[in-house]
Parts: sequence; structure tokens; C-alpha cells
Amino acid sequence: VDTTRESPSSEWWRGDMALRRLLQGIVLPRTTGRHVGASFSTEAGETIRATLFPGDGIGPEIAESVKQVFNVAGVPIEWEEHYVGTEVDPRTESFLTWESLESVRRNKVGLKGPMATPIGKGHRSLNLTLRKELGLYANVRPCNSLPGYKTRYDDVNLVTIRENTEGEYSGLEHQVVRGVVESLKIITRQASLRVAEYAFHYAKANGRERVSAIHKANIMRKTDGLFLKCCREVAEKYPEITYEEVIIDNCCMTVC
Repeated sequence: VDTTRESPSSEWWRGDMALRRLLQGIVLPRTTGRHVGASFSTEAGETIRATLFPGDGIGPEIAESVKQVFNVAGVPIEWEEHYVGTEVDPRTESFLTWESLESVRRNKVGLKGPMATPIGKGHRSLNLTLRKELGLYANVRPCNSLPGYKTRYDDVNLVTIRENTEGEYSGLEHQVVRGVVESLKIITRQASLRVAEYAFHYAKANGRERVSAIHKANIMRKTDGLFLKCCREVAEKYPEITYEEVIIDNCCMTVC
């Protein structure tokens, strides 16, 4: 018997343990307080109350699996479920109800499944509504290799932080004339400084040594130019962190 090879069950077990450690590092109580750029935390032994949007399509199935995973990991969490409404709520101008948004504001933490905005006029995108109403300006997406899972690249450890309320995600577009559609890209100093501050604070709080501003200022000189100017301004306050600017094309080529 070749004892150097692991059975499928042992491989699964090793991956399961890795998942438990990952979840515990993200959501289990460690310190008190909630800070910009830091993980959500709570008092030891305190149950976390979180808002859950199961979403549409495969969303409810995913949400149910997530609840099972959190339960296995021993996370002390209580879910408050809210569903997308059947008609537009005039207070939010979307199918997301005001009560569901208030739930997130009250709990300070939420999880959502895929949401499909119904086709038609007179209402906003569901995701855009969440971003605007809750001030979710920083889209934080960590990408890490998990022990026990074989992937194309090893030791992946990076975090992308995207400004969530401006740029092409403003949702400002209209038809100029028949066959011609115009989309507006909005960049402001306030939002750029805010997300840059978040990124540097996150880097400092999590032991990251480098912050890269990804841009297209070689073409969009005004908009992305303002964004880079704000990033440089914030970078001066964090001399211990290396700051660099990378054109999006080069960034994608390097990462891939």
C-alpha cells in the first residue's frame, strides 16, 4: 500500500479544516471595536446578528450552504433574512425595501446572494441601491490560496479595493439620439480621497507593505488623473507603505 498518497477523503478533510481556519480568522471574535479597513469583531461570547439577502436564482441555495458552513465552523451568528420585494419601494426607488436596508444599518454586517434587477424602467439596480443607500464605497475582495486546494498558482495573497459608487458604476447613462447612448464617468476628490484612505488604512492594519493604484490615466487624463492625485496625497501620510501606480493593462498582464 502506498502510504504517501492521500485518499480523496483525507484531501477533503484537509480542505475542510482550512476553510474552518479561514472563517475563524475572518468572523470569530478577536478584539473589540469596529474600525475602517479592519474585520468585523465583537465581544467574546457575543452572538453576531447579521442581515442575510438570499437573493435570486441560485442565491437561496448558496445562502443555505453558507449557513451550514458557518454552523460547522462554530460561528456564533444569528441570521435576519430579508427578500427582494415584488414591487418598487418608493423610498428606495428599487425592489429592495426600506426595512431590509434598515436591518443592515442596525446589524452593521450583511451577506447577500446574487441579485437580478428586474427588467423595466422606474427603479434602480439592486446592487447600486445597496451601495448608495448604505455608503458601501469600498469593495474589498481578498484573494488567497487555501491549503489543501490545488490551483494554477500557489501562494496567492492579494486584496483588491475598488471604489464602489463612482466611475462607470455611477449608473448615469442616457440615449442622446436614436442609436447613440452616452454614459457618464464621475470622479470626485471626496470619494477618491475616501477610498484611498481606506486602502492605506487597510494595508497598515493588516500588515501589507504595498498599495498599488490601478488606473487608466494615460487615456482618461482628467478623471483617473484626479484619482491618482488623491492617492498620492494620501500616500504621503503613510511613508512606511510603498506606493506605486500601475496602468490597468499592465496590471492584468502581470497578475495573469
